[in-house]
Amino acid sequence: MTNKLLLGLLAATAVAAPAAAQAQARLPAAVIAVVDTGRIYTECTACRAAVSQLQGQANSLQARQQALAAPIQTEGQAIEAAINALPAAQRQSPPAALQQRVQKWQQSQQTANQELQRLQQNIQSTQANVRQQIDARLGPIINQVMTARGANVALDTDATLARANGVDITTDVLTALNTQLPSVSVTPLPQQPAGQQPTGR
Repeated sequence: MTNKLLLGLLAATAVAAPAAAQAQARLPAAVIAVVDTGRIYTECTACRAAVSQLQGQANSLQARQQALAAPIQTEGQAIEAAINALPAAQRQSPPAALQQRVQKWQQSQQTANQELQRLQQNIQSTQANVRQQIDARLGPIINQVMTARGANVALDTDATLARANGVDITTDVLTALNTQLPSVSVTPLPQQPAGQQPTGR
């Protein structure tokens, strides 16, 4: 009984092996193209224009930060000097006018930090929107160029250890991207209406 079972398994394996080999033979060989996305995000026309505007926004943020910090720092030093000028017994509980001055100074700090945080979030949202617009167009372009060059797999150059120049389609992708997406909107991501719930189940 055992011998018959073993013979049956061997026969099944002998039949299955050629079938598996035939199935593998029908699979197309991988033809790989590589894309230097780092170069694309640096050199594309829309990317350069967006980076220039984003740099301007970052510079404005830095200037605003300095403008807000200067009077707050000056007032803080003045308050510290006023507290130090008090007799030691009063420093733990300064006069009401000085306490109000401290509270107003702290409120100024909080307001400035909130403003700077909003500006920073605005820049981050703008960066995300720019990247989203480029990626939405870049994916289909890579597929089109890859197909036109007879490749069926595309890899980023960062994912390769070595490659031949003939498989690099970066220039073709960059040219197509510059034609199809000469500019992008350098604005924050659209805001979802408050309370809006995703549709569908």
